[in-house]
Amino acid sequence: MRGNEQLLRKLDWPTIGLYALLVMVGWINIYAAVYDEQQVKSIFDFSINSGKQLVWIGTAVVLITLILVADYRLFENLSLILYGIFVVILLLTPFIGKEINGQRAWFEIGAFRLQPAEFAKFATALALAKFMEAPTFDLTQGKFQIRALAIIGLPVALIMLQPDTGTAMVYSAFLIMLYREGMPQRYYILAISLLVITLAAIAVENNLYLAAGIVGMFVLFFFLGKKNWQRLVSLLLLSIAFVAYTYSIDYVVGKLPEHQQNRIMVLFDPDIDPLGVGWNVTQSKIAIGSGGLVGKGYLEGTQTKFDFVPEQHTDFIFCTLGEEFGWLGSLMVIGLFVGLLIRLVFLAERQKTRFSRVYGYCVVSILFFHFAINIAMTVGLFPVVGIPLPFFSYGGSSLWSFTILLFIFLKLDSHRIQILGRLS
Repeated sequence: MRGNEQLLRKLDWPTIGLYALLVMVGWINIYAAVYDEQQVKSIFDFSINSGKQLVWIGTAVVLITLILVADYRLFENLSLILYGIFVVILLLTPFIGKEINGQRAWFEIGAFRLQPAEFAKFATALALAKFMEAPTFDLTQGKFQIRALAIIGLPVALIMLQPDTGTAMVYSAFLIMLYREGMPQRYYILAISLLVITLAAIAVENNLYLAAGIVGMFVLFFFLGKKNWQRLVSLLLLSIAFVAYTYSIDYVVGKLPEHQQNRIMVLFDPDIDPLGVGWNVTQSKIAIGSGGLVGKGYLEGTQTKFDFVPEQHTDFIFCTLGEEFGWLGSLMVIGLFVGLLIRLVFLAERQKTRFSRVYGYCVVSILFFHFAINIAMTVGLFPVVGIPLPFFSYGGSSLWSFTILLFIFLKLDSHRIQILGRLS
């Protein structure tokens, strides 16, 4: 009993409070997204999504309890085993998983579905933390960079076999953690440069202008820096590589599946097909914009009531919030997410071991990626990739996976002094 009391005192209750608020606000918005004034049902009705989500919330509480009563050393000791188990599950998913919307990404258990790729995130985070805790680990060395990226890349490759591009994309969030742990900045500068060129090449009709701009930029770099043959050759080779990359983008995009090409093109021209591929984003922006400053009121959203936005209870749940609670309500929820992320960064920085710190930053990175991309997607600033808003979107897999991810870290944080003492 005394041990339980000590654990409760050591838990970070501000984080738990933010988690609980987000889950509850998400739950009432799920009810609003499925509300039908012609056939009014209770929010607790298990025949609709809000009732089903309540079951997932209740089982999430059970998972939280199991995590908190477990020995904190269990997560480190089983990290590589868990990673191996989920790699095998991901390998089997394309063959034995249930196909939905052209993807074999789910296991069906009775009336419920679970998505293994969601749970593989925390297993990958634990494996990275275990690998990177070694005293000799140094991200400035190529061999360690390759091994860390291989741990991330293996589940990504297996998820792409399903295929589930959106979920696979989430694993790039681990690069944020790698940056914190010392991955050289030049890789990020290169990645951002390629991303900017990619977007520009898609947006600009004539790549000749873009190529000329790239060459001009490298010429400017040469004259602003040291003038020697080695630097001239390096910049010349880089400019050739960047120009070649620019001209390859149209070919690569043309090889993508049609629905992915359409999602990219809608980003640059939402009116390209307003009744087809542009429907989701257009209706999403209408719903959010119609909420104005304070919203139309709970259960009063017309876009929501008449199902104008597909998947509004899952990937586009933010539309319901924007329409019914307006700019102020949206700002408050964004504030909750930002507050949670800031708190988690603080917790990660106060960890006494690299294992706990790395895992903490993995949690921050994944939650930030989901939060930023999902909201950007609903307002037309990012292509529709189908990833949920943490703790908000309907679905057991996402709620369970985010809950497990978060509370393993809170468990580690509550024992940070003991972990330091054990190592010393």
